Amino acid sequence: MDRTSRVGKIRQERFWGAEQPHENRPSFVPRTELLVSPGHLRFPEAIPRVRMSDTVIQPRPAGHPLAGQTLSGARMIMQVLADEGVEAIFGYSGGAILPTYDAIFLYNEEQGQRGGAQIPLIVPANEQGAGFMAAGFARATGRVGVCLVTSGPGATNTVTPIRDCMADSVPIVVICGQVARASIGTDAFQEAPVAALMGSVAKHVFLVTDPARLEATVRSAFELARTGRPGPVVIDIPKDVQNWEGVFQGAGTLPLPGYRRRMKELADHNVEPRDAERFFEMLGEARRPLIYAGGGVINADAAGALTEFATAFDVPVVTTLMGIGAVDTKHRLSMRMLGMHGAAFANYAVEDCDFLVAAGARFDDRVAGVPAKFARGAKRIAHLDIDRAEINKVKRVQWSHVGLLAEALSALTEHGRRTGFRRDYGEWHAALAELKRVHAMGYDRESPLIQPYYVIEEINRRTQGEAIITTGVGQHQMWAAQYCDFRRPRLWLTSGSMGTMGFGLPAAIGAQLAHPRRLVVDIDGDSSIRMNIGELETVTTYDLPIKIVVLNNFGDGMVKQWQKLFFKGRLSASDKSLHKKDFIRTAQADGFRYAVRLDRKEDVPRVVEEFIGFQGPAFLEVMIDPDAGVYPMVGPGQGYDEMITGEFITSRYKVNIKPPGPSEMF
Repeated sequence: MDRTSRVGKIRQERFWGAEQPHENRPSFVPRTELLVSPGHLRFPEAIPRVRMSDTVIQPRPAGHPLAGQTLSGARMIMQVLADEGVEAIFGYSGGAILPTYDAIFLYNEEQGQRGGAQIPLIVPANEQGAGFMAAGFARATGRVGVCLVTSGPGATNTVTPIRDCMADSVPIVVICGQVARASIGTDAFQEAPVAALMGSVAKHVFLVTDPARLEATVRSAFELARTGRPGPVVIDIPKDVQNWEGVFQGAGTLPLPGYRRRMKELADHNVEPRDAERFFEMLGEARRPLIYAGGGVINADAAGALTEFATAFDVPVVTTLMGIGAVDTKHRLSMRMLGMHGAAFANYAVEDCDFLVAAGARFDDRVAGVPAKFARGAKRIAHLDIDRAEINKVKRVQWSHVGLLAEALSALTEHGRRTGFRRDYGEWHAALAELKRVHAMGYDRESPLIQPYYVIEEINRRTQGEAIITTGVGQHQMWAAQYCDFRRPRLWLTSGSMGTMGFGLPAAIGAQLAHPRRLVVDIDGDSSIRMNIGELETVTTYDLPIKIVVLNNFGDGMVKQWQKLFFKGRLSASDKSLHKKDFIRTAQADGFRYAVRLDRKEDVPRVVEEFIGFQGPAFLEVMIDPDAGVYPMVGPGQGYDEMITGEFITSRYKVNIKPPGPSEMF
């Protein structure tokens, strides 16, 4: 066995279905080896390993204009990207990926000569930025984002965005250059064990050691990224494989029989009439039903089906942080966001409901807190999800369905209409309206200091829920989630499960490339934007009309809030008031013609209007009240009855603030 063979074999993990694969796709699959770290191998019985004997060589299908031509591996990569409909590539070059970068140049040169569509190459300041740009593109469109980096540090710089995409189920393909096959395992210059590193954070990793299967591998990576529960797929391609020349087939994917069988089973598994009947029996017995919608609704493009179901049967909806936009926040049935920093009225609605319908949600710790206390008034819980592993994982449910979410919701809606299901939930809606009135969001409107909530309200007043909003992670992220409206899905782009600071700016770049005519606003924090501040120059280099607002409270606001509440005000490493960062000069140095500092409350409406209306990239720093907090707040390991609402939001309980337990998360 050669050196590379000892690295491991194919990793089959997290194969949950979402959309039916293209079973009619030509099955030509050239030979290769697929190698991954052995440290995280798990082979579910339903997913057999791929062996060389699984490969069936069939005659090359006709149809592709380049089929039968001799191309380099790099040109094959580029052609498959074009065939997959890739609209932008985000990446930073380097020695081990140079052949593929040259192929991009040649492809675009040829397209320019023919008058065809070129694929723009967006060069970031750092590979982490490239990964988040690809993620921003994917989150804003639902299509696969593409990141292209070199070996060694180029690849390792993408670990964070890859894990971020895995945690939030975002489809991207990351193509990494690698040292030549003969050098793998020798600690060659800029060599890193990409398969071993990425194997624990990606949905799937390929190391291509047989160039004859390169073409099929790239196509299969896109299939894996977009189908099932979406996620990041990594392709590690040695430089000599990129330089190899062979016959381009123009079609074909790798043999993944177990995976495709599971995809088909999920696609074929719709809600049976008897299951729908049981669901409506439970809904009919309920007096206070509530839908709890998560990011799976967005990923499955099921927002329309969810809204139709909720409207048809008059069931109100709360959403998770990742589910924002699944239902128009201005819709009469919207109860906005629940959870650790959800609206008090949303959390109280969950307490009061007697039938909870979870759709594309996983009872995350930021939502469920103490599972035994979550939705404690619910006599029954129903759960619809693409991933069987999520059913009964955290909270025991009485009804469940594993399958395509949009189809399942539509089947339930059709069944309810066909059987004439009607219930009067008038008393429940009146109670929810009273919750909204009594426990409304609030803050100190009389303060002479600029309150962050006020700034976001002014931005929201001008964008009307139609802008794409990206954020970093921290207090500003929660304020944006609480005070912005979102009329439809894929307008709210944030790092949820990983909570990655530095996400907002590069994600905004990816979103703006995806939607050149739409307003994109990055609501960021002074600490979060520092993480990838080099991407300011990327914005102006490509003249992207992104609006960047930095809410500056001189430090890590969320950490400071915790330290004030639970650590007796000891601001260890979180107070940056002595730092000398001048964001305005930084933005100006990077080419922003509009770079303004806002430090007077009376100027907020005028400056926000100028900022949003500026034609081109714009940067706004707002000096906010450094003591402004995020409320409501449910501490880790605590229930909604222990929710801290602050001075300006009414609580239904008398709450004694207590620190989280010694083993509780941040």
